[in-house]
Amino acid sequence: MDYKNAGVDIEAGYKSVELMKEHIKKTMRQEVLTNIGGFSGAFSMDRFQSMEHPTLVSGTDGVGTKLKLAFLMDRHDTVGIDCVAMCVNDIACAGGEPLFFLDYIACGKNVPEKIATIVSGVAEGCTQSGAALIGGETAEMPGFYPEDEYDLAGFAVGIVDQKDLITGQSIRPGDALIGIASSGVHSNGFSLVRKVFDMTKQSLDRYYDELGKTLGEALLVPTKIYVKALRSVKDAGVIIKGCSHITGGGFYENIPRMLPEGVRAVVRKDSYEVPAIFRLLASTGEIAEDMMYNTYNMGIGMMLAVEAADVSKTIEALQAAGETAYLVGQIEEGDKGVTIC
Repeated sequence: MDYKNAGVDIEAGYKSVELMKEHIKKTMRQEVLTNIGGFSGAFSMDRFQSMEHPTLVSGTDGVGTKLKLAFLMDRHDTVGIDCVAMCVNDIACAGGEPLFFLDYIACGKNVPEKIATIVSGVAEGCTQSGAALIGGETAEMPGFYPEDEYDLAGFAVGIVDQKDLITGQSIRPGDALIGIASSGVHSNGFSLVRKVFDMTKQSLDRYYDELGKTLGEALLVPTKIYVKALRSVKDAGVIIKGCSHITGGGFYENIPRMLPEGVRAVVRKDSYEVPAIFRLLASTGEIAEDMMYNTYNMGIGMMLAVEAADVSKTIEALQAAGETAYLVGQIEEGDKGVTIC
């Protein structure tokens, strides 16, 4: 008896690391001091000594049950982007610059080519956000996961000068709410998605005219990464007073997280067009509108609070960064919370 007979292939693990290296190399920053394969990753902080109060910010998350669709479609090159996005978008919400990322893949059977494909998506997400992929772990766990399934999670660290932290404490009545378009469902609410639609290859391969693609393609679109978009707003001289990453819990849970006491966010539903994938989901599943806004991003992946005088400048900066943005509402005096009207 040996480890391979017990279900763990050490040689496959070595091969996975070798296949990953070409993807990881694309994410490197000059501050990275270690090579892939060591026991830890080292990152120099020398470049940030000019900050008055350099402050580390962090985020950790996974892809959730969206992975079930990747298994059914046998497509594994995009979920890594989701994993990175869920972490670095939270860092960007605080005004931070993502520095580095580590991933964790747990699988029932280590198929080196599949693992390398997953990591290629992680590397793409890191490239989009400017973070270096400095380490990770691939755990082969036979008997715990089915052979053709895996879980994927990650952890990111960023930095911001303390004076530039986005805390929401300066938000006042009269401030404007700017919504940045999402790329789709992102990585939340898939337990409900999987109840609404048949989770079969045939169902996911069905083409919908209103989507302009198959259902599976629409649902598997990776989460948009907003790091560079928020940086463009800052570079335009706009102070972002509050920032909310619209993830699980939708509008009702996430927008209040950026609000101080005594103010309320008022969002106008008619200020932008809700994407077709959400309309299809709501109609097929007979999901109430309030539940949709309490579960999904509804086409707005990031919400910003800025001075009313900065609306045009903010939207122009976002458009210049390649994003679609809308004036979706305003801040009013009232109990902390959200009104969608």
